[in-house]
Amino acid sequence: MDGDDPQRGAQAGPGRRPVYSIGAVVKMVGVDASTLRSWEERYRVVVPGRSRGGQRLYSRDDVEHLRFVLSQMEEGSSPADAHRLLAEKLRSLDPMTPPESQRPTLLILLAERDRYAAGLTEYFLRTEGYEVCVVFDPATAQRVSLERRPDLAVVELMLSGGGLDLCRRLAESSDAPVLAISALDLADEALAAGAGAFLFKPIDPLQLVSAARDLLGQSALTRPLPARA
Repeated sequence: MDGDDPQRGAQAGPGRRPVYSIGAVVKMVGVDASTLRSWEERYRVVVPGRSRGGQRLYSRDDVEHLRFVLSQMEEGSSPADAHRLLAEKLRSLDPMTPPESQRPTLLILLAERDRYAAGLTEYFLRTEGYEVCVVFDPATAQRVSLERRPDLAVVELMLSGGGLDLCRRLAESSDAPVLAISALDLADEALAAGAGAFLFKPIDPLQLVSAARDLLGQSALTRPLPARA
């Protein structure tokens, strides 16, 4: 399986678009970064894409494949055998479609610069059952973050007053993950500022919701693996 090219993100399906930093994937799957890099170099089955600056970016499919590897290891397979089984599964094109999860009501802070885009993003998130607080400047975003403690922050990096700086401040002051968005290729800057994922604008609704659920730990990718009998 070859890595996703970030520059082809607009043409790839939502599951194949590389958006997650290696730090976010560590939290999703519970495997340290050095092990993920070792598996990538040794087995060449789960190979993440690269950002413009060379940082690893994983797609939802990549995370799902890593969870498959871990499930096989929980059943007693060695890492090599688990990756071999994954490679065989990918060659057979056997779909891996985990069941939907139940979603509690969670608060998402949306810091946008464009009111029309904010309205669409808010609509997409609310239809999934999330509470959304929309702000249009960094100062209000930081105040809301302190007062309401959102479960996730979505930050437009071109926000007037400093979207990147807001991303950094939110990542430093809270355990809530940050999803950075921009029409510009600012993935490297976003990851360096502490964002757990980066999405290009205009945002695909399915990709937005999938990324939010992943970062919030609500998707099948972030469910605990079944205990080995």
